[in-house]
Amino acid sequence: MPDNESDYEDEGYDFAGGDDDETFDDEALVWQLLLLINPGDEDTALQQFARYREAREESGDEREPVETVQEAIDWISGFFVDWKDTASFVDVIDQLAARWNLRIEWGVEDPSDDDFLDGTDVPELMSIAYDRLREHGYTLWNYDTGGDSYAGWIALRRDDENMKAVASGLGIDVQPGSEAF
Repeated sequence: MPDNESDYEDEGYDFAGGDDDETFDDEALVWQLLLLINPGDEDTALQQFARYREAREESGDEREPVETVQEAIDWISGFFVDWKDTASFVDVIDQLAARWNLRIEWGVEDPSDDDFLDGTDVPELMSIAYDRLREHGYTLWNYDTGGDSYAGWIALRRDDENMKAVASGLGIDVQPGSEAF
């Protein structure tokens, strides 16, 4: 198994078990997902993987892998916010982008201003963040939570196809932040 996301292209890995008829178990796919959302930071990925495994053992594998992943990465490498919580969304995306010394230009002087936050919604903010991150080589992803919340993470733009493959292998319906669920 490759040790990082850049190895996929050279080796022809197919996470869904296509041409090489090679399949990966959920743990291997979760590890690859953690590498994708923590580019250049394997230590954080390792810590999150340990939290993931511990939580899976405690829950007896009753939850979907994405739920356990979200618990392990929340506000460090991912976000999960209520559908109307624009303030938390701005805060978490600013925190996530700061990992790479990036600052999101939200289009206003003070993105924490109540008038700004009341006049927008999470999908609109997600689209802004998606556009700003793409300018710097990153992609904001969101996935279907099946409820009234938004969740996702950021990965390198060059890994878009790998993200789709890993997410598909885990049964996670992801799409770019420009297309909020």
